[in-house]
Amino acid sequence: MATTLSVEPAGRSCWDEPLSIAVRGLAPEQPVTLRSVLRDEKGALFRAHARYRADSHGELDLARAPALGGSFSGLEPMGLLWTMEPDRPFWRLIKRDVQTPFVVELEVLDGHEPDGGQRLARAVHERHFMAPGVRRVPVREGRVRATLFLPPGQGPFPGIIDVYGVGGGLLEYRASLVAGHGFATLALAFYGFEDLPKELNVIEVDYFQEAVRYMLRHPKVKGPDIGLLGLSLGADICLIMASFLKNVSATVSINGSAFSGNRHIKYKQTMIPPLGHDLRRMKVAFSGILDIVDIRNDAVGGCENPSMIPIEKAKGPILFVAGQDDHCWRSELYTQIALDRLQAHGKERPQVLSYPGTGHYIEPPYFPMCPASLHKIVNEAVIWGGEVKAHSKAQIDAWKQILFFFGKHLDSTHSRASCRL
Repeated sequence: MATTLSVEPAGRSCWDEPLSIAVRGLAPEQPVTLRSVLRDEKGALFRAHARYRADSHGELDLARAPALGGSFSGLEPMGLLWTMEPDRPFWRLIKRDVQTPFVVELEVLDGHEPDGGQRLARAVHERHFMAPGVRRVPVREGRVRATLFLPPGQGPFPGIIDVYGVGGGLLEYRASLVAGHGFATLALAFYGFEDLPKELNVIEVDYFQEAVRYMLRHPKVKGPDIGLLGLSLGADICLIMASFLKNVSATVSINGSAFSGNRHIKYKQTMIPPLGHDLRRMKVAFSGILDIVDIRNDAVGGCENPSMIPIEKAKGPILFVAGQDDHCWRSELYTQIALDRLQAHGKERPQVLSYPGTGHYIEPPYFPMCPASLHKIVNEAVIWGGEVKAHSKAQIDAWKQILFFFGKHLDSTHSRASCRL
């Protein structure tokens, strides 16, 4: 009997969808190695492998069989994806063109040598970033530079603005995945893209107000309010928008600080000064890579520091997601200061998801953890924190919680697009 490697859903799936991986036609108790490889759009290869042993019937189901070693061990049905490591140093997996899939190649090799055994079976699987029927609409409206992702159907749909952090440009992969869950999602650029400013010197809230107005005018977006989703600097921008702008009813801050870090925040006559940083506080980690976790100036005065974003003005609820091992800045500490500020102003305690062993880049599920990469401020590689398994589990849980949070506070009747292709 020939060895077969099956992946369900067959052939294609959405990136945030779990897979069922099984091997049949092996000898009873046969030792094998499973290997995964993915090539990103820049040509970098991401790889993982794990050693397994078939059962007494010559079958292997990753949902029931523990890995015996390799890139991971134990019962991890999706380990071959989230433990992938790049063949280039300081390289982060990013999807730039969401209209094409990442192609994952899976192999079964005889024995427990990841590079030496005979290949017994192979499967190729496409991981897509747009569920069937999701529409991608480039937006060039006034000053707004963005891409809107609309779920299938007539709508209108609850709306979300999605903002990434330092580095500029326009990243669409999280917004496109969120749209697959029934939300009209706007991936918003704010610098370093097309005719937007090359650098971000001042955070002008007026620009983000234009984006909110665009969403609320759109016939496919269900008002009167929208949600906000941001990571890092993008999370702080979402907290700024929630604090100063109307029509925001739910905000998710992923490893935000709730402070004006290195730039002034300007809205009408209000100017919030930056907290600032001191590069002399950089350290060199045990790995020899820079650690910038303590370069920010101390938040003297805690929640009453003048550089803090006035989050008590936010109309709707805020969900704080914090990695306890974040090395971009101390997200868990900043989250506590944010809670102190809300409490000091008589606000209800917000929902907090605080994850141990979790670093800075909390991405959608199954993205490999990025332990270190180039940072724009210091122009060198820095560590981001996190332990691979804990970080990857946090990404899966946070994604579920974020989608539930938006469903609850934006529209409890929204429909989810099927990821099956």
